[in-house]
Amino acid sequence: MNRSILIVICDFLLVSLLVFSTPDISKVSLSGVPRALNTEKATNQVSGRQDLGDVMRLALDEERKNREALVGELAKTRLSVNQRDQQLQNFQAQLKSKEEQEARLQEQETNLVREVASAQSNVAALSQQLRDTKEESVISKEQRAAMEAQARKQAEKASALERQLAELQQSNQVMQSERANLANQLQNSEAAHRTALAQMSQLQGEVEVQRQINAKLADGVKTLATRSSELAQEIRANRPLAPNEIYEQLTTNRLLASFYGLKPGVFGIDASKFKQTRIIVATDGTNTFALCHVQDTPLTLWSPGTQWEELSGTLARGNAVFPIDSVSFSSADPRVLLIPIPAAEARALGCAIYRFSQEPFKFQDAVVAGTQDSYYGECRFEIDVDTPQYVKMDRSSLRGLFGKFNPSSGDLVLSRTGELLGVMANNNYCLVIRAFDPGVALRFGPGGHNQPTAQTLSTLYAVVSQLPFKLQ
Repeated sequence: MNRSILIVICDFLLVSLLVFSTPDISKVSLSGVPRALNTEKATNQVSGRQDLGDVMRLALDEERKNREALVGELAKTRLSVNQRDQQLQNFQAQLKSKEEQEARLQEQETNLVREVASAQSNVAALSQQLRDTKEESVISKEQRAAMEAQARKQAEKASALERQLAELQQSNQVMQSERANLANQLQNSEAAHRTALAQMSQLQGEVEVQRQINAKLADGVKTLATRSSELAQEIRANRPLAPNEIYEQLTTNRLLASFYGLKPGVFGIDASKFKQTRIIVATDGTNTFALCHVQDTPLTLWSPGTQWEELSGTLARGNAVFPIDSVSFSSADPRVLLIPIPAAEARALGCAIYRFSQEPFKFQDAVVAGTQDSYYGECRFEIDVDTPQYVKMDRSSLRGLFGKFNPSSGDLVLSRTGELLGVMANNNYCLVIRAFDPGVALRFGPGGHNQPTAQTLSTLYAVVSQLPFKLQ
């Protein structure tokens, strides 16, 4: 297995082991020892995503360098093969030239052999003729001298031809030796050429394998980046935040909700009611709402209900202010009000939008924050099988961290992961909100005149009255 890929797999398994074996350190405390106020943010964030990404990038860089080295070696081998080809062609041309030259020398040698033989034959004939002439003594001195001179010339010619033949034979031997050397060099060059071709073929195969490894490694980097993002989200989802951090985020992202109500008073004088509270914005993935308790508004669930002539309100954060168009009463518990917020207004307000806790019972402890008074603290919540939509506050576990901590109806309850768990319906029970379930709505602003608010509030009071006594 490739060393780089093995390192990545080991690192990934190590980080996964750390993630799934991380203890809930928030539960490790000494009984009876008071907890000190922690004003610093938790900074022990897991850097597994960055480490894995760095390892994968290093592995990819190493594989890229290996591929570049192989490509460079392949280029050198190709150049060597081309040089071998040129050298082989030169050897072949030289060998062909030597063979042609050897053929010419062989032909010259054959001709010289013939000439030498002819000259020797002429010398022998002339010598025999001289001997015959001496015996006969019938020719003149001039004829004899001419014949002797011709015989000497033929002898000298034969001697010169013999020397030339000897030189030609020596040149032919040298040519044959050079031809043998060239043939040997050609054979060696052909063997080196075949070796270079085999090496080039092997390098091409290695480059192709390296290219496939790099492609797989690049895909692995993409997959690991995706997995690292999912792993980071999973780590964040399983890592409990410090209550101080949760409350700081809450105070930074709350909105100021202002409610105004006008109703007929005694003696024909209208009476008004004004209330303000701090609320947060939450989403279920589709809709965006601000939510609060009915007691933080001018509205009251009672029988008989109050007939309001005019209802209005605003949501504000910084310089951004938007009017409230309507409020809806939660179908699960009418005491919780849902205020729809269009997406454009949510963006303009610039606050963080909370999500509902998908696993509300993952941590037994939760953070309770007041909406009217500035206090917050930790508290344990227990499941009540008789009221599956609610969790019960264990008041014996109250641990106030700031302000006079006395949780009551209307307080916000946040999970240890910083998600919205629900709203305190009364002083002991929290309504767990898993999705927005708006029921009856009241219109705010000019469109809210002449709507039967008294009847609506009276009907909703009857709904609350039918709840178990411990939830009322």
